[in-house]
Amino acid sequence: MITHLRTGRRLLLSALLLAGAVGCAGSGGGMSGGEAAASCSGLVTYDNRGYLPTTDTDFTVGERLGTATIVECDDTPNDPGVGIPESRTGAYTVRGSDPADAIAVGDSAAEARLMKVR
Repeated sequence: MITHLRTGRRLLLSALLLAGAVGCAGSGGGMSGGEAAASCSGLVTYDNRGYLPTTDTDFTVGERLGTATIVECDDTPNDPGVGIPESRTGAYTVRGSDPADAIAVGDSAAEARLMKVR
Protein backbone atom coordinates (compact mmCIF):
# COMPACT_ATOMS: atom_id res chain seq x y z
CA MET A 1 0.00 0.00 0.00
CA ILE A 2 2.85 2.42 0.79
CA THR A 3 4.32 1.74 -2.65
CA HIS A 4 0.96 2.58 -4.26
CA LEU A 5 0.74 5.84 -2.28
CA ARG A 6 4.27 6.84 -3.29
CA THR A 7 3.61 5.97 -6.92
CA GLY A 8 0.35 7.93 -6.84
CA ARG A 9 2.02 10.98 -5.29
CA ARG A 10 4.88 10.71 -7.78
CA LEU A 11 2.42 10.62 -10.69
CA LEU A 12 0.43 13.52 -9.22
CA LEU A 13 3.59 15.61 -8.79
CA SER A 14 4.76 14.80 -12.32
CA ALA A 15 1.37 15.69 -13.80
CA LEU A 16 1.22 18.86 -11.73
CA LEU A 17 4.69 19.98 -12.81
CA LEU A 18 3.97 19.21 -16.47
CA ALA A 19 0.66 21.05 -16.36
CA GLY A 20 2.33 24.00 -14.67
CA ALA A 21 5.11 24.18 -17.22
CA VAL A 22 2.66 24.02 -20.10
CA GLY A 23 0.16 26.37 -18.44
CA CYS A 24 2.80 28.96 -17.62
CA ALA A 25 4.00 29.15 -21.20
CA GLY A 26 0.67 30.39 -22.54
CA SER A 27 0.37 31.66 -26.08
CA GLY A 28 3.42 33.66 -27.05
CA GLY A 29 5.18 32.59 -23.83
CA GLY A 30 4.17 35.74 -21.96
CA MET A 31 1.81 36.46 -19.12
CA SER A 32 -0.12 39.29 -20.71
CA GLY A 33 -3.82 39.79 -20.25
CA GLY A 34 -3.77 38.01 -16.88
CA GLU A 35 -4.51 34.63 -18.45
CA ALA A 36 -1.41 32.66 -17.44
CA ALA A 37 -0.76 34.84 -14.40
CA ALA A 38 -4.05 33.67 -12.85
CA SER A 39 -3.14 30.00 -13.17
CA CYS A 40 -2.48 28.08 -9.98
CA SER A 41 -1.39 24.96 -11.82
CA GLY A 42 2.04 23.81 -10.69
CA LEU A 43 2.20 26.17 -7.69
CA VAL A 44 4.14 24.84 -4.71
CA THR A 45 4.64 26.75 -1.46
CA TYR A 46 7.50 26.51 0.99
CA ASP A 47 8.49 28.94 3.77
CA ASN A 48 5.71 31.40 2.79
CA ARG A 49 6.94 31.65 -0.82
CA GLY A 50 5.31 30.39 -4.01
CA TYR A 51 7.35 28.43 -6.56
CA LEU A 52 6.53 27.39 -10.10
CA PRO A 53 8.04 24.53 -12.13
CA THR A 54 10.73 25.13 -14.70
CA THR A 55 11.90 23.09 -17.64
CA ASP A 56 15.52 23.35 -16.44
CA THR A 57 17.12 19.95 -15.93
CA ASP A 58 20.68 21.06 -15.20
CA PHE A 59 20.72 21.40 -11.40
CA THR A 60 22.01 19.52 -8.38
CA VAL A 61 19.76 18.67 -5.46
CA GLY A 62 21.21 19.44 -2.04
CA GLU A 63 20.01 18.74 1.48
CA ARG A 64 16.39 18.32 2.52
CA LEU A 65 14.82 21.54 3.77
CA GLY A 66 11.49 20.18 4.94
CA THR A 67 8.02 19.78 3.46
CA ALA A 68 6.51 21.79 0.61
CA THR A 69 2.80 22.09 -0.14
CA ILE A 70 1.43 21.39 -3.59
CA VAL A 71 -1.37 23.94 -3.68
CA GLU A 72 -4.92 22.82 -4.42
CA CYS A 73 -5.85 23.99 -7.89
CA ASP A 74 -8.97 24.06 -10.03
CA ASP A 75 -8.18 26.32 -12.99
CA THR A 76 -11.12 24.88 -14.89
CA PRO A 77 -14.12 24.97 -12.51
CA ASN A 78 -16.50 24.07 -15.36
CA ASP A 79 -14.66 20.77 -15.94
CA PRO A 80 -15.46 18.58 -12.93
CA GLY A 81 -12.84 16.10 -11.81
CA VAL A 82 -9.77 17.86 -13.24
CA GLY A 83 -8.77 19.83 -10.15
CA ILE A 84 -5.63 19.01 -8.18
CA PRO A 85 -6.05 18.37 -4.43
CA GLU A 86 -3.61 19.86 -1.92
CA SER A 87 -0.78 17.52 -0.99
CA ARG A 88 2.70 17.52 0.53
CA THR A 89 6.12 16.62 -0.84
CA GLY A 90 9.77 17.02 0.12
CA ALA A 91 11.59 20.34 -0.38
CA TYR A 92 15.34 20.34 -1.10
CA THR A 93 18.04 22.93 -1.60
CA VAL A 94 19.44 23.49 -5.06
CA ARG A 95 23.22 23.79 -5.04
CA GLY A 96 24.33 27.27 -6.00
CA SER A 97 20.88 28.80 -5.37
CA ASP A 98 19.33 30.48 -2.36
CA PRO A 99 16.07 28.75 -1.30
CA ALA A 100 14.44 32.19 -1.59
CA ASP A 101 15.05 31.86 -5.36
CA ALA A 102 14.79 28.13 -6.13
CA ILE A 103 14.12 24.76 -4.50
CA ALA A 104 13.71 21.21 -5.75
CA VAL A 105 10.59 19.25 -4.80
CA GLY A 106 9.80 15.54 -4.83
CA ASP A 107 9.29 12.47 -2.70
CA SER A 108 13.06 11.91 -2.78
CA ALA A 109 16.15 13.87 -3.82
CA ALA A 110 16.57 11.57 -6.84
CA GLU A 111 13.05 12.41 -8.08
CA ALA A 112 13.06 16.12 -7.24
CA ARG A 113 12.16 18.71 -9.87
CA LEU A 114 13.42 22.30 -10.00
CA MET A 115 11.02 25.06 -8.93
CA LYS A 116 11.72 28.81 -9.02
CA VAL A 117 10.09 31.51 -6.94
CA ARG A 118 7.30 33.27 -8.77
